[in-house]
Amino acid sequence: MTRIAGREAALALSAAVLAATAGWSQESGAPEGDPNLVAAYEEDGRYFTADGIPTFNIQEDGTVDWLTFSGYRRYHAECHVCHGPDGEGSTYAPALKDSAVQMDYYDFYYVVVNGRQAVDASHQSVMPAFGTNLNVMCYIDDIYVYLKARGAGVLPRGRPASREDKSEAIAEAEDACMGR
Repeated sequence: MTRIAGREAALALSAAVLAATAGWSQESGAPEGDPNLVAAYEEDGRYFTADGIPTFNIQEDGTVDWLTFSGYRRYHAECHVCHGPDGEGSTYAPALKDSAVQMDYYDFYYVVVNGRQAVDASHQSVMPAFGTNLNVMCYIDDIYVYLKARGAGVLPRGRPASREDKSEAIAEAEDACMGR
C-alpha cells in the first residue's frame, strides 16, 4: 500500500468510526453529565459520546480502554517532543491535553492533518502537518481520546497501569491503515 493509499485508509477509517452508531450505554470515568466526555456507547472496543465523537472509558479501578492506552503510546512516540510529556505542554508548544477538551474533535483533527501557523510580532507557533504520517493518522483517535482523558482530569500522568485488550476490529483497522 502506498503512503497516499494508507492516508486515504486512515481518513476512511476515521469517517467510518464517526458514522458508527450503536444502542447501549456504557459508564465512564468522565465527569458526570458532560456530554462531550461521557461514553454513551461502545462498538468493537471503541467508545463514543452521544454525538459519535471518540472518547475514553476509564473504569473505577483505573483500567483504561484500548484507545486511551494506545493513545498514550502514540502520543509519546510522535507528539511529546514538542508538546511535553503527558500532554502538559512545553515552552515550545501548548498543552494538548487542554486542546483536546477545548477544541471540537473536527478542529483537532483538521489541525493535526493540515498543521497550523500563528506568527506575529509577539510569538511564532508552527504546528507541522501530519496528514501523510501513518504513525499519527492511523492512531489519531487514540491520541485524541488519551489527551481528552488527560484534559478532563480523569487520567493521571504516566503510563496507564492496566488496559482493556485490543479488539479484533481495532487490530484489523490498524493493519489495514498501516498497509499490513
